Amino acid sequence: MFDSRSQPITPLAFAGLGLGLLCWAFLHQFRVYYRLRHFPGPFFARFTNLQRVFWVQTARSHEIHTQMHNRYGDFVRMGPNMISISDANLIPAVYPIRPGVPKGNFYRTLMPYSRQGSAMPLIFNTRDEALHMKLKKPIAPIFSLSNVLTFEKYVDQILDLLFTQLDQRFVGRETPFDLGEWLQFFAFEVMGTMTFSRQYGFLEKGCDGNGLLGAIWNYMKTAAPITQIPWFDLVWYKNPLAAALRPTTGMPILNIVRSAIEERQATLQKKPKPKSTGDDEAANRGDFLSRFFHVQMKDPSVPPWAVTAWTFSNVIAGSDSTAVVMKTLWYNLLTHPNSMQKLSDELAQAKSKITRPYPTWTEVASLPYLDACVNEAIRLHPPFCLPLERVVPKEGMSIGNGDAQRFLPGGTVIGMNPWVVNRHRPTFGDDADVWRPERWLVGADRYRAMEGSVLTFGAGRRVCLGKNIALLELKKLTSALVLNYETTILDAAQFQVENRWFFRQWDLQVTIKRQS
Repeated sequence: MFDSRSQPITPLAFAGLGLGLLCWAFLHQFRVYYRLRHFPGPFFARFTNLQRVFWVQTARSHEIHTQMHNRYGDFVRMGPNMISISDANLIPAVYPIRPGVPKGNFYRTLMPYSRQGSAMPLIFNTRDEALHMKLKKPIAPIFSLSNVLTFEKYVDQILDLLFTQLDQRFVGRETPFDLGEWLQFFAFEVMGTMTFSRQYGFLEKGCDGNGLLGAIWNYMKTAAPITQIPWFDLVWYKNPLAAALRPTTGMPILNIVRSAIEERQATLQKKPKPKSTGDDEAANRGDFLSRFFHVQMKDPSVPPWAVTAWTFSNVIAGSDSTAVVMKTLWYNLLTHPNSMQKLSDELAQAKSKITRPYPTWTEVASLPYLDACVNEAIRLHPPFCLPLERVVPKEGMSIGNGDAQRFLPGGTVIGMNPWVVNRHRPTFGDDADVWRPERWLVGADRYRAMEGSVLTFGAGRRVCLGKNIALLELKKLTSALVLNYETTILDAAQFQVENRWFFRQWDLQVTIKRQS
């Protein structure tokens, strides 16, 4: 009887196996190349995503992506299975309101991972559309403008704290300081107070005392190159062995969030459970954490870890992204004296109707030039500057109109880079690369068309929940600073930016004095 176990594996068999694997690899690579062969792009992008990783590591990927689109057009093959799209008119096709064009594995790399061996889905990064709705729907009302305005008192508290520190540390001394750093402290303290009813201590200490800002930047910086090769994330970061050998990048942030939640839970256990509509109203006047707990208690379908996920999102995305726009806004106001003067004049004309020292939302929300400056900063420097990736449904889809229509096979990864789209010249003009708030002083139809072409807050089903909070902070802070201080930039060339999927800016050196 023939026993195969007794037969040695010959060199010829090894060679055959190797040749078979080589043929399979070649055919696979050819198939990947062939299915998107009609889309132009850099040569190596047809075969590997490593070029995309390199672009991220330069910290200037937004500039490279712009160059690629300037060279190849609206559709650029950025990887073997990835098409980047730049035409702002195609936003509704790439990011539709309807389900069916889900987020890709890019977002899996942004999930915080714990040593317990689990990756936490957030509203922002979950790819499961049903889970996304389960997480988003219960708390979406909390982020409506009417509800956000119930948090305005917290913004005033932090404005008062900021102004006290500016007066004590810098006013009258002509002491230079990094205004961008203090704007970031402000944004974090506002969100911390809205979320936990307490400050982190950044403004009082004048520094990142607990390392939270550094932890968030490290989290983003570490994830950035992996977003371009997401399969590597499972090998290098999101597995129990890797987590056991080194702390995960999200752990410092998760620890802060869990500590605050546990402290609040201990407090709630000592209180009687809500019994009436009056208790509902009281919960809805509290901070975000109170409202998150209230939602979880009222809705049994909410996952038990949802409060942690919601709170984590507030900490990591609700502050730094707003700070990026604040820094952009103030850098451009300080380097464009004409814009600063127009804004000052507008506020001066409305002075009799504005509360001092901190204007209310209703007093400044509709000021045309303030609105134009905020919109221009949001457009010009979005916090997230890699393509927001989606996956084409298996039946494929056509994008575009007429002769410009392109068919994309099922499974293709597509995306639009907010930095590129927000500078779409046919939409925003030939000067789309420069600061010009006046572009927003147009009729209502044109205004809405441009507003719908800005990708900073996302689009479609995944538009950012925190948009109203960002606008509240931006308009109140900007008007209050202009009304109360005279700010002078020292050297515009010192201002630096670095893009690792998320932007970091520093060295906005200024001096300030009180308005006379």
